[in-house]
Amino acid sequence: MENGGLHQEPYVDGLAAVGTVRSYPKNVVLIHEGDRTDQLFVVLSGRLKVYLSDAAGKEVVIDTLRVNDCFGEMALEGEPRSASVMTLEPCRLSVIERDDFKRHLTTNPEIAYGLIMMLIRRARGLTRALGGLALLDVYGRVARLLLDNASQVDGNLLVQERMTQQEIAKRINSSREMVSRILTDLREGGYIGIEDDRIIILRTLPARW
Repeated sequence: MENGGLHQEPYVDGLAAVGTVRSYPKNVVLIHEGDRTDQLFVVLSGRLKVYLSDAAGKEVVIDTLRVNDCFGEMALEGEPRSASVMTLEPCRLSVIERDDFKRHLTTNPEIAYGLIMMLIRRARGLTRALGGLALLDVYGRVARLLLDNASQVDGNLLVQERMTQQEIAKRINSSREMVSRILTDLREGGYIGIEDDRIIILRTLPARW
């Protein structure tokens, strides 16, 4: 996977300062699966998606990257990229060349610890995602996605990320039609509401649907 996340650790600003700040518009593919490139990225603003796709155009979204997330570290071993990364909205990124990163790492060893923690979080997230695909039905995957991305805001359990039905479908490897039916049923049942294109969880989601 090419996703990451230094998640506002103290050294993120220092790492970002090593690179060159660049701006990208929406829907730009920064990394193509299979590419051989040697750059590391830190997200300064905007959102991006990490995804896999096949020759027929079917796409599965692995992760969403946000401010202070780090991605592209797979380039450090010199192997081809394992996933693609595309901007979901206009983004500002710090682009760090491999040699510059390696020099920064030798003088700032705490970066190594941060990367280890990042890889542990990634492995844990991947295990959870694979378990969901294998063990949960479509409703269960939708419910988990909503809950995993929800937080308390002004007394409401709000899904912070604006996700279209198509985006949700790609994240859980399902069809948009199935996702639409589930969200409609949840809204009609009083479990969720939608405000400003964001989903609010109004009461505990049922264990099964």
